[in-house]
Amino acid sequence: MKSKIILEDIKIYAYHGVLPEEAIIGNHYVVNLEVHADLEKASQSDNLHDTINYAEINDIIHQEMKVRSELLEHVIGRIINKIESQFPQITFIKIKLTKIIPPMPGEMKGVSLEFEKEIN
Repeated sequence: MKSKIILEDIKIYAYHGVLPEEAIIGNHYVVNLEVHADLEKASQSDNLHDTINYAEINDIIHQEMKVRSELLEHVIGRIINKIESQFPQITFIKIKLTKIIPPMPGEMKGVSLEFEKEIN
């Protein structure tokens, strides 16, 4: 059985970016994450040990967002690596990280990066 866990629109304030003022002022970010795994056993057992604890995934996202990086790519890579090592039953991960008010001219909702990874 293919199952998905989706964490939607996690709002976090963090200090990522290349510009020096981004390290001081910070910015609002939104994280969306999707993981795939076979969760059929949990659908039968009603036991947390048979599934992926999405509260722990949320904690990983918050922990890694606290670690300042110049590049959002680096933040996403750290989140993926940590989740992959903590939850070996995951077969696919997709993460989208959006900087809400990027320091660039022009009106926009934000700038996003999205990574997808098949895990064997």
